[in-house]
Amino acid sequence: MRQRHESLPARSGFAGSRTPGAAPHASSAATGRIIPLYPPHRDGTTGRSPDTARMRLVYLTTDDPLYLPTFFDTVLREHAAHTAAVYIAPPLFKKQTTLQATQRYIKTFGTVAAAHLTTRVLGAKIQGRSVAAVCRRWGVPSAVVRDVNAPEFLEELRTLSPDVLISVSCPLIFKKPLIELPPRGILNLHGAILPQYRGIMPAFRMLANGEQRAGVSIYFVNEDIDAGDLCGQRIFDIPPDDTLDSFLTRSKAIAADLLLEVLQKMEDGTVTSTPLNLAEGSYYKWPDAAAVEQFRKRGRKLW
Repeated sequence: MRQRHESLPARSGFAGSRTPGAAPHASSAATGRIIPLYPPHRDGTTGRSPDTARMRLVYLTTDDPLYLPTFFDTVLREHAAHTAAVYIAPPLFKKQTTLQATQRYIKTFGTVAAAHLTTRVLGAKIQGRSVAAVCRRWGVPSAVVRDVNAPEFLEELRTLSPDVLISVSCPLIFKKPLIELPPRGILNLHGAILPQYRGIMPAFRMLANGEQRAGVSIYFVNEDIDAGDLCGQRIFDIPPDDTLDSFLTRSKAIAADLLLEVLQKMEDGTVTSTPLNLAEGSYYKWPDAAAVEQFRKRGRKLW
């Protein structure tokens, strides 16, 4: 889900070591940027093959150790060799600090829920679960990024020559220069049946509203929020005993499978898209006290 988010510009760069067999990258001492070197072809030459049907991918995501490691393990298992980089943004809205984000969560869901979330996140990190760890396992470069619209970041992307960018829970707004950079556009994954439930925390809202069916949507983005041309969608039932945690776990698994299907269709030239009619949809902001009360009255739980 992509929300409006402004962050301070900061240079990004690939960090950490690469696993054996991974595509090499060379660092330029003069510029400090990462200069990509394409893997050698079977004939021993280097550079990108003009006749290859496989797209070169770059992901924009967030630092989530609970749900996204499994998602990326699934997609990189199929596309690691064609993924140039995974950029990871802090999971903060607008100009929030980590303390402000924690305080907002406590205010909305309570101290007990916040303590449970903190325990889950710390436990996952202690176990080494992270998007970056999955990238290392599959030999894919990863880096932290704080402003995806910064000119220096756009220049870094150009050196990677991605055919398509893929946004997975990236909490940053995408501006026109970024949207127009990849020749085949930017795909965004959203955990709802678009155009319904645009905005923040669609899974929570669907459970709070008593929906019996949910979905995952993939679309080519434009400059609006959760808007563009729909190119993939899966719909699934919501069990009566679903918690927010179990819902998100299943939704991310379905999203990974759907993304692989959409990418295959793009490579085959069979993908189709339909403009989303936002007038027929709904949009939600961060939950307020009334929404949390409604969620609990439905018998739903966070964990």
